Amino acid sequence: MEHNEYEYHNPVLLKETVNGLNIKPDGIYVDVTFGGGGHSKEIIRHLGPNGKLFAFDQDTDALKNTIDDDRFTLINENFRFIKRFLRVYGIKQVDGILGDFGVSSHQFDVAERGFSTRFDADLDMRMNQNNSLSAYEVINDYDEAALSKMFFSYGELNNARGLAAAIVTARKEEPIKNSEQLKKILSRFLPAHKSNKILAQIYQAIRIEVNQEMDALKEFLEQSLEILKPGGRLSVISYHSLEDRLVKRFIKNGMFEGEPERDFFGRFEVPFENIGKLIVPTDEEIKQNNRARSAKLRIAEKK
Repeated sequence: MEHNEYEYHNPVLLKETVNGLNIKPDGIYVDVTFGGGGHSKEIIRHLGPNGKLFAFDQDTDALKNTIDDDRFTLINENFRFIKRFLRVYGIKQVDGILGDFGVSSHQFDVAERGFSTRFDADLDMRMNQNNSLSAYEVINDYDEAALSKMFFSYGELNNARGLAAAIVTARKEEPIKNSEQLKKILSRFLPAHKSNKILAQIYQAIRIEVNQEMDALKEFLEQSLEILKPGGRLSVISYHSLEDRLVKRFIKNGMFEGEPERDFFGRFEVPFENIGKLIVPTDEEIKQNNRARSAKLRIAEKK
């Protein structure tokens, strides 16, 4: 199947995300979610001859969009390994990091990848096709408690236990191989007026589990703190409340849960300073790019 950059659609909040990095022409920047390369191209436009941009994408499809520019390096790895792979290139500190999380439009539009509720496809949902864990293993091998926890934590579904029980009962008859089977098994939980919304939450939960998205995001944020120079910027777009909550908390106090330790006077050090307010797309952008509708951009500067 031929893919080109246009199938990746427009990058969300392009100008706002890149402007948030406050780019220095000779700085070193990282785009940890390369995809169609839209954000990366915009960063390169702001760089001088000595600037550098490193991009990460674990999806081999994204490699077809690489940018022919001496200042650019594309690393075919998950961004949770950002520190390790930048070290390979002798980079220990950077001036800014951009992340646009969630599934790329391209991955949704390629039916056989199994990300979209629109197509009947094998249960896959791997962003990295080399990973052994796919949606098939999650749905057919996880016990009822693990499935229930996944639907509740990652899909924010109140009937998580019912969904898990229905799957475990059905798979005793035969393995659940594709999305059509899964929809049929869960049909009683999908009332007509809300079926798309609930299905999207179910798919989101499975996808987050398959790709370990929450763990990857936490590891990335912790490492970003280590590799950003003081005054370096973090510019991050998330698409659901679970991710946004993690990002917001980490920017606020450098932790994912609990509170930082206070000194004798009740003060505590925080690693980041929020730059501006939360940014969301305009109605105009949402009209042109449906994927933007739930996007939230947060920008922070390392102290």
